[in-house]
Amino acid sequence: MTSFISHTTVDATDAFALSRWWQQVLGYTDDPEDPNEPGHEECMIISPDGRHKVLFIEVPEPKQGKNRVHFDLRPAEGTRDEECDRLIALGAKPVDDLRVADGTGWVVFNDPEGNEFCVLRSEEELRRTR
Repeated sequence: MTSFISHTTVDATDAFALSRWWQQVLGYTDDPEDPNEPGHEECMIISPDGRHKVLFIEVPEPKQGKNRVHFDLRPAEGTRDEECDRLIALGAKPVDDLRVADGTGWVVFNDPEGNEFCVLRSEEELRRTR
């Protein structure tokens, strides 16, 4: 017997605002049967194919310390560096730039509530360096 991951849950101080921000980053949408609205304490977003869900839940305490689990993002189109620029324009804050001169590496960011996530090279960039 095994289990599967139903969804990934992210603690938030403002579930609605954080869900909206991540929708822009990931291209996800609300659950059509339970759309997110301002003031909701739980906000679910769903990938276009319906296979991945992220649930944002409001908690009273602020984030403390480094995340033990985080998202590693790979651009669906374009390059890692173009995606980094797009995310900065959306309000992501660079935390650690681990890009290497040979084109490898990644960048660590904080989302608007301080949750860490990484941006990796695109699949196309990986293919070009193999």
